[in-house]
Amino acid sequence: MNMKRFGTIVTALLVLVALTQCKKEEQPAPANGSEAVTITLDLKSNGGTRVDVNTTTGEVTYQNGDVIYVASGGHYIGTLTYNGTNFTGGITDPIVGEPLHFYFLGNVAPAETLAAGTTTTCSVVITDQTEHLPVIEYAPSNEYYDSGETTYTAMLLNKCALVKFNVTTASEAATCITGMKNKVTVVFSGNTLTHSQEGNGIITLPAGSGEKWAILLPQEAVEAGEDGTAYSEDGAFTGTRGAVPAIRNNGYLPMGIDIMVSTPNVVDLGLPSGLLWATCNVGAEAPEDYGDYFAWGETQPKDTYNWSTYQYCNGSNLTKYTGSDGLTTLLPEDDAATANWGSDWRMPTKEEWQELYNNTTCTWTTQNGVNGRLFTASNGNSLFLPAAGYRNGTSLNYAGTYGYYWSSSLLTGNPDYAWRFDFRSVGYGMSSGYRYGGQSVRAVRSARQN
Repeated sequence: MNMKRFGTIVTALLVLVALTQCKKEEQPAPANGSEAVTITLDLKSNGGTRVDVNTTTGEVTYQNGDVIYVASGGHYIGTLTYNGTNFTGGITDPIVGEPLHFYFLGNVAPAETLAAGTTTTCSVVITDQTEHLPVIEYAPSNEYYDSGETTYTAMLLNKCALVKFNVTTASEAATCITGMKNKVTVVFSGNTLTHSQEGNGIITLPAGSGEKWAILLPQEAVEAGEDGTAYSEDGAFTGTRGAVPAIRNNGYLPMGIDIMVSTPNVVDLGLPSGLLWATCNVGAEAPEDYGDYFAWGETQPKDTYNWSTYQYCNGSNLTKYTGSDGLTTLLPEDDAATANWGSDWRMPTKEEWQELYNNTTCTWTTQNGVNGRLFTASNGNSLFLPAAGYRNGTSLNYAGTYGYYWSSSLLTGNPDYAWRFDFRSVGYGMSSGYRYGGQSVRAVRSARQN
């Protein structure tokens, strides 16, 4: 595994990264001015800190381009960049006598563009760990800015925990696990780090079965079950994971959390096109689960569904899929199935919905206490769609009595609408709905690949 910052890491995690003071520069740095002041932090000569856990040694190192964020006086004041020898960079308007605080946010850069002196917070989300393990560190520094000082010493404290997962999977794709605390926010105003769960809290582990290591933010126990789910990144298989016990900063969990991803998430109905249908909705973990609701062309669920919150509406005008821009089918970046399950998956077109119900027997039924439509194919396989209703404004309507499922096809005669498949107990077929409405998405993938 190519692990940025990890020269060797088998069963260990960084405890401390010590930064040592080096020779002072000759030029004094002005205090409280408008120009950036250049300062330097030097690492130890070995480039990292070795730690021993149960006789196993791991080593953590920095690489060129790694960034440390600097705060002082309740404000972000600049960044220091590693050049292979030390961290150096400019800080803007430091205040004499105020402590300097240093933050290392691993391999993920904040989405926000930080302006020195004005930004009080920034956040990163730890997700992909297939190539390297991110480390979040914070230095509650005892160093105080002095206009005559250009080199400083700090000790970075690890804020994460290293956890082993024992993965059994039927997929060659990476394994995704849910229910993780994976968002870290730097609060410059309080010179602190806070941890939270971002959305579903998804962490991606390297592909294949076996022992997988992950960096997690400290959390209380998360039980297996609803929040103990796992699935293959290609969406073909689902599964479960064991509970993760409480972990502290700099924690180490070597016994391993069991993950099994082996339940097929796709069904072959023997359709003429060979198209394969997912067995559950996007955002769901079982066929009977309603899953998430999406506006047409949006890829994330939200709290309110109307024209004012719709991504491609600017006042009274559509900004994409306008009927005159040549776009009549959702592009991959606007497809909720592709965005959430990967490039192998997409939303069905209007014609593919018609192929489904024209080549199966469609009946109203109740499955595990949930109303919906069951499509039974001549090869004996079947597909269940729950009557999940739809979202309008902040309300969920007709859940249990109606189902509304988006296609990827625009209603070209009136681009305010898109095609959808809808049903109730006494009927089913294609209709159209306002694009802003929150409706279900059932994914498909191309001809009989698994």
